[in-house]
Amino acid sequence: MLIAKGIHKSYGSLEVLKGVDLEISKGEIVSIVGASGAGKSTLLHLLGTLDRPDLGELFLNDQNLLQLQGDALAEFRNSRIGFIFQFHNLLPEFTAIENICIPGFIQGREEKELKHRAEELAEILGIRHRLEHKPSELSGGEQQRVAVARALINSPDLVFADEPSGNLDTSNARALHDLFFKLRDTFQLSFVIVTHNEELAAKADRKVVMMDGRIVST
Repeated sequence: MLIAKGIHKSYGSLEVLKGVDLEISKGEIVSIVGASGAGKSTLLHLLGTLDRPDLGELFLNDQNLLQLQGDALAEFRNSRIGFIFQFHNLLPEFTAIENICIPGFIQGREEKELKHRAEELAEILGIRHRLEHKPSELSGGEQQRVAVARALINSPDLVFADEPSGNLDTSNARALHDLFFKLRDTFQLSFVIVTHNEELAAKADRKVVMMDGRIVST
């Protein structure tokens, strides 16, 4: 489904990625681990088209992502890819359901349909009763579940998560990890998860180990 070949990336004189090859299959959960500075988050951002490699090829379902630019790239990313970040990135002035719906509003979808989808996701994620609350009124675990629902609102093919449990306590982290597998089984989603959490990394279908800008084990 996702194919990356020969991915290189430098920032100034610093070579961060040194020729990375990676394939992700439909319905697969892949963890990416390695020491700080190994290139994990840089790779995730490139795979998710948030940044562009200096060299290499990147395809999602036979679509050459490096040929997309501007509005076409933004539209593709919004409709086909979901993102979950460590610090949630929720907009504080909006309620949970409004935050969840934002990617759908950007896509131009109808409000009634979007809110129905948001409520369905919230039910699955156990936050249905919290939808009218603003982020400041939610616990860290609830905020992260709102962020997960937002990532899923447009029914993406693939979800990228960057340290999704890094800001959660052990109980909430385990609950979030279990949710990823439930969501994979429910929606046949693929997940690529950068994590320092060894428990999550070990649970994944496949663990990719990075060192000094290269994949050393898959």
